[in-house]
Amino acid sequence: MFGKLKEKLKTWTKKVSEKTRTPDKKEVKGIKLPTKFDPGRQKFEPDLRKLQEIEQTIKKGEGLEKKSKDIVKKGLEVPLKEIDETVSSIAPQTSSEPGTESFFKKVTSKISKTKISEKDFEIYGEELEMLLLENNVAVEVAEKVIKKLKEKIIGKELLKKEVEEEIKGHLKEIINDILIEPFNLIEKIDNKKSDQSKEPYVVLFCGINGTGKTTSIAKIAKYLKKKDISCVLAAADTFRAASIEQIEKHGNKLGIKVISNKYGSDPASVGFDAIQYAKKNMIDCVLIDTAGRMHTSKNLLREIEKIAKVCKPDIKIFVGEAIAGNDILEQVRNFDWAIGIDGIILTKADTDEKGGTALSVGYTSKKPILFLGTGQEYEKIEVFSKRKFVKELGL
Repeated sequence: MFGKLKEKLKTWTKKVSEKTRTPDKKEVKGIKLPTKFDPGRQKFEPDLRKLQEIEQTIKKGEGLEKKSKDIVKKGLEVPLKEIDETVSSIAPQTSSEPGTESFFKKVTSKISKTKISEKDFEIYGEELEMLLLENNVAVEVAEKVIKKLKEKIIGKELLKKEVEEEIKGHLKEIINDILIEPFNLIEKIDNKKSDQSKEPYVVLFCGINGTGKTTSIAKIAKYLKKKDISCVLAAADTFRAASIEQIEKHGNKLGIKVISNKYGSDPASVGFDAIQYAKKNMIDCVLIDTAGRMHTSKNLLREIEKIAKVCKPDIKIFVGEAIAGNDILEQVRNFDWAIGIDGIILTKADTDEKGGTALSVGYTSKKPILFLGTGQEYEKIEVFSKRKFVKELGL
């Protein structure tokens, strides 16, 4: 996920650091190195006479540190033999009065740190924003990330070696703030089991066509079974051809009961029958499949709304594809408007090399991502972890 993010950050922070790495060779804080033009070499050379005058002035009261020779060579980058000889003759004494520093010490203390200006950020911030957009992060989310990052780092004085880690650290914080911490489905089911109501925990699944909703339900059923939670499946997709046969095949493989009816029957009644069966047989959880409905069709969404009103699910989970890009944002908004979703499952996460969909969905829906589908097998589903997600971003 975000394969190029780490590389881009290194490039960015390297440019920012190099911007203030070396002071001007001929001027530091307004004090110029005395030079004169040498006709023989056809270039400017240090003016030794003026350097000697400076030497005498320094000897009279200002003084230099013992490291003045190296500072002149490295800080001013004039590695000439004449300067070596001149500087080596300067007295190495410095003032012991508190608060007094040599000129070269002040120079090196300044060039070891850097500040990211607003102009710097505009240049490299645009690159970072483009990188986020290329990784399926929605425009509004990318803009929020950049804005938050700008607030945190502009004008802050940093050691140059800390710039990259500082930016990465702030990005981690921002992404953590955007994503919602997922709730624990097992705990919710156990809590309802312990309240002695004898009511099963009802989960309604919804989403558009072809996102792997029925397969995800089978994976969740297997996941619950491994946690010693019994469940029944409701084949409330009475619209799509072979949908009932598909979920019944999953039920047979998993050894889980499937409640179904004929095609064209009222899907809400199928969900209701499954809940009644669970009550009668002391089953912990009911998982209700529904027909895939395009988020742009309000009439079809009303059918999902009717199922929710009749079955009164404890939670409603939207199932979408991790590779759907920005289109999934509108899907989530419309399903949330119709029935009020509580969580999200992202399928095909194993084929998503970008990873921005999770960030976008979390921000725009303000709903937690509960699970990631990572393959076709029943075991290929994992609980979503904010910490793991950020780690996989390369931050």
